[in-house]
Amino acid sequence: MSTLPAQQPETRIQLCGRFAVRVRGERVEDRFPGRQGRLLFAFLAARPHRVATRDELVDALWPGELPSAPDLALSALISKLRRVLGEDALDGRSDLRLELGPGAFVDVEAARAGVHESESLVTAGRFWDAFPGAVVCSAITKREFMRGEDAPWIEETRRELGDLWIRATECTIRIYLAGGDVERPAAERRAREVIARAPFRESAYRLLMRALAEQGNVAEAVLVYEELRVRLGEELGTTPSPATRELHARLLRVAELVD
Repeated sequence: MSTLPAQQPETRIQLCGRFAVRVRGERVEDRFPGRQGRLLFAFLAARPHRVATRDELVDALWPGELPSAPDLALSALISKLRRVLGEDALDGRSDLRLELGPGAFVDVEAARAGVHESESLVTAGRFWDAFPGAVVCSAITKREFMRGEDAPWIEETRRELGDLWIRATECTIRIYLAGGDVERPAAERRAREVIARAPFRESAYRLLMRALAEQGNVAEAVLVYEELRVRLGEELGTTPSPATRELHARLLRVAELVD
C-alpha cells in the first residue's frame, strides 16, 4: 500500500461570470443560504487575506434598508454558511476571515497575482515568461464580477477588475511588440481596445503609436498623438505627458528622415 499522502481535493472559487464554488472537490454553491449567503461568501472570498468586521459585513449585505435585527440576521447567515463550508472555513466571531486552505484557487485573487507577475516579468525583459499571467488575468477580468448583483462594494471590485484588465492587456501589447513583425498587428488591435475602454490612458496611446510606427505607419502614429492632444485639451484642459511628447518628437524625426 502506498505511503504517499492522498492529494487533497481542489477548492476553486469563481466569482466572475457564472458563480461557482467547489470546496474540497465538491460543488456547494447550490447549498448556500440564498442570495445573501452568496453575497456574504463573495465579499469574504474577494479579499481572502483581510479580516472583515461585522459592521462591514452588514453594510455589504444590506447597503440600503437594514433588516429589523441586522446582527441576528448576519449571525444566522454565518451559521448556515459554516454548515456548508465547514466550521473551520469562517475564522472568528466579531471579525471574520474566510479560510479556504492551502492551494485554494479564487479567480479574483488569481487575476491580481497574474497581472503583478506579468508586469514584473515585462519590466525585467522576460516577455514570453510574462504571457501566462497576463492571459489568466485577462480571461478572468473580461467576465463580470458577481453577475446580476448590485452593491457599492461590488461596483468597487468591478472597477478594480476593469483596471486589472487594462494592465494585463498593456502587458500583452508589450509582449507582442517584443515579438517582432508578426505580432505587431495584434499589438495595434489590443491597444485600440484599451483606448476604447479608457480613452484618457496615455500609456495605451503610446503603445498604439509604437505599434503603428513599427509597422511603418509613422504618419498614422503621429495622428494618434494629435487625437490624444486634442482630446486632453478639449475635455480635461491639459496636455500630453513628457513621455508621450518625447515619443511624438521621436516619431517626427523619423518622419523627416523618411521624407
